[in-house]
Amino acid sequence: MMREITGEIVLVTGGAGFIGSNIIAKLLNQNNKVVCLDNYSTGKPENIESFRDHPSFQMIEGDIRNIEDCRKAVDGVAIVLHQAALGSVPRSIKDPITTNDVNVGGFLNMLVAARDAGVKRLVYAASSSTYGDSEVMPKVEDKIGKPLSPYAITKYVDELYADVFGKLYGMELIGLRYFNVFGPRQDPDGAYAAVIPKFVSTLIAHESPVVNGDGSFSRDFTYVANVVQANELAATVETPEAVNTVYNVACGQRTSLNELIDHLKKLLSQFDSSIADIRVEYGPERQGDVPHSLASVEKARKLLGYHPEFEVGDGLKEAIQWYWENLSARARNTKDISS
Repeated sequence: MMREITGEIVLVTGGAGFIGSNIIAKLLNQNNKVVCLDNYSTGKPENIESFRDHPSFQMIEGDIRNIEDCRKAVDGVAIVLHQAALGSVPRSIKDPITTNDVNVGGFLNMLVAARDAGVKRLVYAASSSTYGDSEVMPKVEDKIGKPLSPYAITKYVDELYADVFGKLYGMELIGLRYFNVFGPRQDPDGAYAAVIPKFVSTLIAHESPVVNGDGSFSRDFTYVANVVQANELAATVETPEAVNTVYNVACGQRTSLNELIDHLKKLLSQFDSSIADIRVEYGPERQGDVPHSLASVEKARKLLGYHPEFEVGDGLKEAIQWYWENLSARARNTKDISS
């Protein structure tokens, strides 16, 4: 039986974000009290709208860069699931200072606040970008390369801070290196949108998706339910050797961007047959991009009991209805406004 968080007071930082809001939805269904800390810099109020009237949900609008906001959020909390971060490799290249302030300074604030409040367990979102220029395939946790972006540096620094805090202060900290997460509530807008919702919204609008490079770059795309599972397993594991370390969270499957678009066109064609004929455009490779990413999930499987419930194709089938309902409505509204 899969371990779940039940009957706890849990803080989810970045809870109005894509991953955080999916975590909150599950926790509230499992008799937990959930505190959400978010400043809406990348999260969206609509992601938590359905929780606002829930008697076990508390929203704190605040910023992890403010230590007092962090202290307020951890008060009385048993478990912290730290999802708050400023994502995106391109954004970090454009603005490394803000990325560092949020991802390193904000993370350090959360560690200090959790330490002082006596939080039992803190699970934090790490990143596959930490593997950098390592050519080892599949990626295993103890073999990383040099970072290729400011974002990657910040996420690696978080791991170093967590390691030190665990040793110095006896804290229980677990990092989860996410690999290209996708699913409901994921934002398709803006220059730094994740590739799957961006491709989907483009196809729904009958426009050609633009691929950086020739489409051969590949990723270990991971459905968000697998990430929620990993957070719960990390928060509840009791084996000492499983704590104060990092884990890959992925499917353990590699999908090229060309294969991904083929998947999406086929699934979306169920709703609109003309999408099958949309052509793909190819542009220059994006600075800081890692050509290929594939995770080994053996460590998480062995120590956490992690078994990804959804493979890539299954996850896309689960997500496509949400994408269609939400992104097609957005496309229609945009068209109405511009006409």
